[in-house]
Amino acid sequence: MLASTSELLNTALRNGYAIGAFNVYNLEGVKAVIKAAEALHSPAILQLHPSVLQYGKSPLVGLSMEAARKSLVPIAVHLDHSTSEKDIHLGLAAGIKSIMADGSFLPYEQNLIFSREMTKLSHANGAVVEAEIGRISGREESLTIDDKAAKMTDPVAAVEFIKETKVDFLAVTIGNVHGKYFSEPKLDFPRLEKIRAAVSVPLVMHGASGLPDSTIDQCIKFGVSKFNVNTEVREAYMDVLKSNISEAHPDLWEIMEKAINAMRWVISDKLQLFGSVGKAYLHQSLDADDLTAKSTSNKQTSGNKLSFDQMLKPVYSEAFCLILK
Repeated sequence: MLASTSELLNTALRNGYAIGAFNVYNLEGVKAVIKAAEALHSPAILQLHPSVLQYGKSPLVGLSMEAARKSLVPIAVHLDHSTSEKDIHLGLAAGIKSIMADGSFLPYEQNLIFSREMTKLSHANGAVVEAEIGRISGREESLTIDDKAAKMTDPVAAVEFIKETKVDFLAVTIGNVHGKYFSEPKLDFPRLEKIRAAVSVPLVMHGASGLPDSTIDQCIKFGVSKFNVNTEVREAYMDVLKSNISEAHPDLWEIMEKAINAMRWVISDKLQLFGSVGKAYLHQSLDADDLTAKSTSNKQTSGNKLSFDQMLKPVYSEAFCLILK
C-alpha cells in the first residue's frame, strides 16, 4: 500500500522503532526494498535523490509509486536532499508526496526562509516535508561536505526552526556522516536527547550506513524515527556487477536477480536493526487508509493488492496481528 511518510514516522515514534528509507536508482533497487519489506512484514520508504529523479524523471517515480501501491506492506516514496525549488517542483509534479527541502548548505537564516517557503509549496500540494539544520559531513551522490563545513544541530535553534517553517520532520546532525565511516562513529547522544525533549516532530538521521548496532539502538531510544541508508545497498549492487562483468555472454536478467538478492539481504538486516520487522500491521489503521486514499486515485483493499511474485497472498489475518502483539 502507498503509505504516508507522516503516518509511518509518527506511528514508529509512538511505538519505539524506526523506518528504513533506502535510496533506489532503478527497478532492481525498488524490487529489493519491496521484497525485503514484504518478507519481513515491515514498513519502508523508497527514497529518490534529485540527481536520480533528473535521470529517471516521471517514469522512475511512476515505477516507485506503483510498486508502493501494489505492495502488501506500507511503503512511502520520498524525495531526498532537494536543494532547489526546481527539484521540489519536479518531485511534486511527478506525484511525490514526501519531500526533503534541504537548505542545510545555507546560513541558518537563509535555510529557515528556504525551508519555510518550500514547506508552504509542498503542503499546498499535499506533501509533507523533511528539513535539516546543522550540516552532515561526508559524500553522497554529488554532495561533498568536509569536516570543517559540518555543523551539529542546535537544540534551541531546532525549536525556533520548526515553529517558523512548519516542517513535518527534522533531520539532525550529531556526528553522523554521509557515506563510509573511516573511524569509530562518535555521536553526541546528550545533544540528541535535548533535541528530542525540545521538539515534537519525528527526527531523521542521515548516514546510517555503517553505524554499529548499539549506536542505532541508542538513536531509536532517543527518538530517531527514520534512518537513511544508501552506501551499503549501493555497494551490494555494484559488487554483483563487478563479479559478473568477466562473463563472456551473461544473461542480464540473471545478473539483475543476483543484484536484487544482494541488496535485499542488506535491506533485510537494516529493517531488523531498526526494529520495524513485523510492525506493518500497526500501520493498517483507518487513519492510515484515509491518508493513503488522498494520494491514490484508485484505492484498493488490502486483500486485492498484488506483490511482485504472488497474487492474492493473505498476510494480515487477525491471528497474525494477535501473535505480533
